[in-house]
Amino acid sequence: MRTEHAGENLAALGPRHWARVEGWGMAVSALGYLHQPESIDELRALFALARESATPVTLRGGGRSYGDAAIGEGCLVADVSRMNRILSWDKETGIVETEPGVTIEQLWKRIIPDGWWPSVVSGTMFTTMAGCAAMNIHGKNNYRAGTFGDNVLEFDLLLPNGDIVTCNREQNADLFHGAIGGFGMLGCFTRLKLKAKKVHSGFLRVEAFNTRSIPHMIEEFEERVEDADYLVGWIDCIAGGRGLGRGTVHSANYLPPGEDPNPRESQVLSVQELPNAIMGVPKSLMWWPLSYFTNNLGMRAINTAKYHAGNIIPRGAMHLQAHAAFAFLLDYVPNWKWSYRPTGLIQYQSFIPAETAAGAFEKLLRLSQKAGLPSYLGVFKKHRPDPFLMTHALDGYSLALDFRVTPRNRAALWNLCHRMDDVVLDAGGRFYFAKDATLRPHVVEQYIPADNLRAFIELKHRCDPHGLLQTDLSRRLFGEQFA
Repeated sequence: MRTEHAGENLAALGPRHWARVEGWGMAVSALGYLHQPESIDELRALFALARESATPVTLRGGGRSYGDAAIGEGCLVADVSRMNRILSWDKETGIVETEPGVTIEQLWKRIIPDGWWPSVVSGTMFTTMAGCAAMNIHGKNNYRAGTFGDNVLEFDLLLPNGDIVTCNREQNADLFHGAIGGFGMLGCFTRLKLKAKKVHSGFLRVEAFNTRSIPHMIEEFEERVEDADYLVGWIDCIAGGRGLGRGTVHSANYLPPGEDPNPRESQVLSVQELPNAIMGVPKSLMWWPLSYFTNNLGMRAINTAKYHAGNIIPRGAMHLQAHAAFAFLLDYVPNWKWSYRPTGLIQYQSFIPAETAAGAFEKLLRLSQKAGLPSYLGVFKKHRPDPFLMTHALDGYSLALDFRVTPRNRAALWNLCHRMDDVVLDAGGRFYFAKDATLRPHVVEQYIPADNLRAFIELKHRCDPHGLLQTDLSRRLFGEQFA
């Protein structure tokens, strides 16, 4: 699709819906024509308008992708967050059907009183079902439960021509495996059918302990992988020398049937809700004092205190924690990203095979420290492969690194990310579009298997022959291949 005159077409439609839409990290944005359809008919009409005006469409859910995956300069931005009904819920089987704008928060609040929990959740509860599927999110249990897509039973996809196609592992299986993880390039999810996880308590049994290095953290993960239901690591990305890669592991397990004497009581929403205040201070204000520490010196102090506090806890000590409290650490401080104002942050997440992960991740930390651009937050997870065409998943580990963006460091930070790309590729690694803001086309061509990429482009041309669906990410990485 040609987009040279998209701005003129949008101007003709009226100025009142023009909006500057940001990536969640606030470091990238785009001016688009924002629509919030509330039904399939409205969404189909928006696609028709886009075809008639030769204007690309960007699909957007909760807007929680850090970079430019859900923004599109000069595009009609279809925000599906108002299509947010839970269509059906079967508390006997744990099968739920939702519209695309239903959030993880809506889902878990509906099902946990009946003794169920979403099989896979992200670190925030504000992602939508469509976004979770389009980006094929993963959680702290990826090595056991797989990705979000592994737990999708079926979906309906609205194609750019207005047709709706039902997809599952038997019916339109190629489209099923392409649209999940297909970052909104093939169509818009309008109905998703998922399988939830049966739980016998509102609590998890959690253990936290320190590790002295990334190799040590991997050793601890491998020792627990057969027994732990969740594993996640925090890494101090600022410490160097003998402290390089030190961190803390959190391991969690579901309670077996009968261990919680009053499961109904622990599954009520009042037990699961995150607190509104921390030490008496409203959480909505916590981002402000945090902003004074969002710098190299402040984060060094916080990381040091956090690591040494972990040494106080006796090894093997367990505590009970609500599912929501364990799962949604990113939601403890609302709008914590505002501490990175005015120019935001990016996240760099790489996935490395198990045999090369430790050395590669240590190289990434050393590169960032040497550049004077250390990551302020490092999150470590274990993964397993999945069958989706554009997948980031593999048998190995991931490290997600948060970096502050400033006018002075922006060029240097992007250059650092490009140098880190080389380390990841040399180690046989992959990347994740939901977090990306810096990848280049040749990197994508190197890490996605050629057969997968070829099959996905064929699906794109079949489902969207005029290149109606675009984002700034798709333009940056695929350009004319998707047009």
